[in-house]
This record gives sequence, C-alpha cells and structure tokens, in this order.
Amino acid sequence: MRPTLYGSRHAVSAGHYLASAAAFSILESGGNAVDAGCCAGMALAVLHPDEVNFAGVAPIMIRTGAGKVVTIAGLGHWPKSFPKDLFMREYNGTQPLGVLRTVVPAAPDAWITALRDFGTMSFGDVAAAAIRFAKEGFGVGEFLANEFAKHEEDYRQWPSNVKLFQPEGRAVKLNERFVQTDLAATMQYMVDEEHAAATKGRDAGLAAARTAFYAGDIAVRIAEHQREEGGYLTFDDLANFHSRYEDPVITRWRDFQVLTCGPWCQGPMLAQALLMVEQAGLDGLKHNEPAYIHLITEILKGAFADREYHYGDPLFVDVGLDTLFSAEHIKKRVGAIDPKAAMSDMPPDLYHNSKMPRDAITPSEAPWERDPDTSYLCVVDRWGNAFSATPSDASWRAPVVPGLGIVPSGRGTQSRPDPNHPSGVAPGKRPRLTPNPAILLRDDGSVMPFGAPGGDAQVQAMLQVVLNAFHFGMDIQEAIDAPRFMTMSFPNSFAPYNHYPGLMGLEGRFPSRTLDDLMTLGHEIEQFPAYSRRLASVEAVLYQPNTGFFRSGADPRQPAYAITV
Repeated sequence: MRPTLYGSRHAVSAGHYLASAAAFSILESGGNAVDAGCCAGMALAVLHPDEVNFAGVAPIMIRTGAGKVVTIAGLGHWPKSFPKDLFMREYNGTQPLGVLRTVVPAAPDAWITALRDFGTMSFGDVAAAAIRFAKEGFGVGEFLANEFAKHEEDYRQWPSNVKLFQPEGRAVKLNERFVQTDLAATMQYMVDEEHAAATKGRDAGLAAARTAFYAGDIAVRIAEHQREEGGYLTFDDLANFHSRYEDPVITRWRDFQVLTCGPWCQGPMLAQALLMVEQAGLDGLKHNEPAYIHLITEILKGAFADREYHYGDPLFVDVGLDTLFSAEHIKKRVGAIDPKAAMSDMPPDLYHNSKMPRDAITPSEAPWERDPDTSYLCVVDRWGNAFSATPSDASWRAPVVPGLGIVPSGRGTQSRPDPNHPSGVAPGKRPRLTPNPAILLRDDGSVMPFGAPGGDAQVQAMLQVVLNAFHFGMDIQEAIDAPRFMTMSFPNSFAPYNHYPGLMGLEGRFPSRTLDDLMTLGHEIEQFPAYSRRLASVEAVLYQPNTGFFRSGADPRQPAYAITV
C-alpha cells in the first residue's frame, strides 16, 4: 500500500502522522533520537487519547551509537497499601472498572529519565508539540472517531470523562476538532517548573519538571482524587516512584541479536518464538501457505503457554527465562507440534512448576474483541542512536482527574486478580505488560527498532514482520503490509482474561482455500477485514551503516506514518 522510505540522515516512524512530524522537527533542529522519541511519545498521549495516556505507561529501549543498550521499564507498580486479596475477597475474582485498577503512573518519569541520561534537550523542548496539539486541538481521524464511538457508553460512567471526551454530549466525530485544555495546562505546569529551575542547569530543570508531577501540585490532586473515588494510590506512592533501568533480554537468532525487555512484559516471547522457528526449520515452506501458517501458529501457542505459566514481575517471580530459552525446552516445545493437526488448547506446562491456579484457564463464550490500547514509535538518528517505545493506557476504564485531563495508569487490568498467579496482584508489584518495544542488531552493524500496539497481537505481528523481512526477503514496508494471522488460543492479557481454545484470526486477503486447509487441520477460523488493526500496527526503522541508508515503514492498519530523509 505504501513504499519503503529511504533516507541517509535520520528516520522516525510513529503511530500517528502528527507525532512523526513532531519528532522529525526535533531531529531537523539538531536533537537526537531520544529527544525525538520522547517528543513523539508525549504527542501520542494527546493524539491517541483512546489508547495512550500522559499518565500511563511508557516502556522504552535505547541503543546508543556507541553500542550501549538500556531499557527503562516505564511501568508503575500497585500501590503499597493495596490489599492483595481485594479482588478475590470482594469482587469474586474480577476487576471492576475504575480506580481500583490504578497503578503508579510511570510515563512522565520514563520520558524525563530518558531525556536526562541520553537526550540533549529540555522537557519543554520535547513537550512543546504535545502541548500545542492538546491546547489547539487536532482533527479526529477515522480510527479515533471509531474508538470514541465504540466506547461512548464507557466514557459516560464518569462526569469528568464526559466533559473531556463528549463536550457536546456525544462522542466526538470524524473531522471534528478535539481539544484537551486541562492536559495542556498540566504539561505546561511541568514546563514552567522546569523553566524556574533551569538557572541551576539542565538536570535541575528536568528534575523540577518531574517533581511537579510526582511530588508537587499534580501529585496532590491525583492522590486527592484517588481518595475521593475509593482508590489506593497515595501521594507517597507517587513521590517515591522512579522508573527502573533494567538489562535487556539478549537472544541470538541467525546473524541477529534480538533485544527485548524483561518478563515484566511479554517481550521475551518474541525471542523464544524465533528460537522455536529456527528449531522447527522453515525450509520448503512458502510464505503464508497453510503449512507455514499452521507451524507459526503452533509455535506461538507454545510461547503464549510459557508466558501464562511463568511470566510476571521478576522482582517478585522467578520466571526462569534461562530454562524457557534452553535448547532442551525449545526442542520439547517444537517436538510437541503435530504438522497435521492443530492443538485444541494451550499446551501444558512442561515443568509442572508454575504457581498458576488450576482454574485460571477456562474457555470463554463472549465474542473476541481487539485489546483496547497502546501506540508505538521508533527513531534512529544520524549518530546511530536508536529509540524504541510503546506508550499506552486507555482512557475509558477509569475516571479522568478533574482539572488535570489525565487518567492515572489503569494498567492493573493486566494483573490477575488471584495473587497466586505469576502475574497476580500484589502491593508494589508490576502488572505483566503487553507493550514490548524491541530492537534487532545485525552482525553487519544494522540496527532496527520496531514494535506495535495490539495487546496479545503485538508479538505475533512483530514475529511475522521479522520473518517476512529477514527470511522471505521483503523490504520493510512490504513486510509490514503483508497479510497477517494470529492465534487467540490462550487467556487474554486484559481483564476479564477471555480464552478461546483453538481460535485463530486471519485478514481477509487470504484465499479461501487457505482457510479451508487450516480448518481441515483443526483450526477454528475468524476472518477479519483485509487490513485489520486487530492484528496490530507495526512500525520499524532499519539503519544499515554498510549502505548508509535508513529504511522505514509504517503500518496502514492505523494512521501511522514514517518520515525519512
């Protein structure tokens, strides 16, 4: 649908064209990839208010031109006073919508941490575009208009959400201007506090902007609102929070290093799936033929099973990635795949050591729906710095804080209500996140930050794009555009954690005979539109030093765009 963009100076790809334009402006004015990435990330919190919140999550991965790789979790933990048995004791193992899902907002701290340690500009510099989009408004496109309409009744649960998202008493419609005055003022307050402290240096200014949110007037109002609504997030939770630097998970695949975040998110699944692909072998398999789709689907079922049985905050859970990535485990998982028959359900735990409750996996009767949030952005600059981030958090699950225009992170929706589950709720523990920025490093020096929104479809789409590009030889945009498929044969990451044994979805561009062959193998099929956001929205920038070119692509399944010069 679009060409791969080639350039030789710098490149950005983001989930909204205005975010890409804002980041590109930063690059053109001399900023580096981190400056531009933080700019785009904060802009997405304005431009994708259905999927990203300024007070949400923002997992970040940075690879400097000198070769240093870091991840910033950008994910908050449950309030320290949260009763871990609350959902089991009072809500019959369910999570009600509202403030009880709130974890500490991590995104503002993550952006400022990245800027302080790896950027060159001020918070005010990189937040300027987001503030302008919020204050002046922007035209609502088709994707956002559809999301506003879809959640029209959800927003009506709280007067503050109605005021912001339905100013005319109805959902904001296609081509109307959407303005977020309170959010603009919140961000501007942080800029003003930075400016007041800037005489003491750049770091002091950034610290002041952070303090304004986490220990200043914004924090006071967030804590007051939580108390008014019956939540547990306190001023102390905010004041004592700092995003963690954590080592990336580094895995060898062919002539690549695959860099993902840790098992506090689903990122390591991508590396495990690639290891399983290599063990199984793709020789003789044609792209998107039934045998190929079947093999990749069954591989993903195994990776999702290990996520369900073992993944959780590694500060609380012994995940055992070394075991899951071991040659023995990979061989066992692949050996369980029948090339002539689909697994009817999620594969078993091979080690029988998971603490997952026995009743955590039950089939669901409710229709499958797309997971409701997240965006993505990536940047590579002229110095070889690469930035990959997946900001997120929906605005319809909990109330907007009046006067601030933000919804403190409701990412608790990805913790299980039962504290005995590996990703179960606990005070100070992080949910198991779906957003998972990644970077590929090739032995020839090439670097590719990439990622996607899409909940449980993220890793599945990312895997297919990697194989499209680096096994089947497609150019970046072609690899992104190609028809996709996904399995839903595992418990969903979002409450109420629906599970659909044997179900898979395919975009409408697959021939009918492919669907027939897959059903003959035992797959239950749901067909999606030709280009469906249900199957995620992958953005990528590939920098190849040996050619001097940046190659970038953006997914047409969402209003994502790349800019490269």
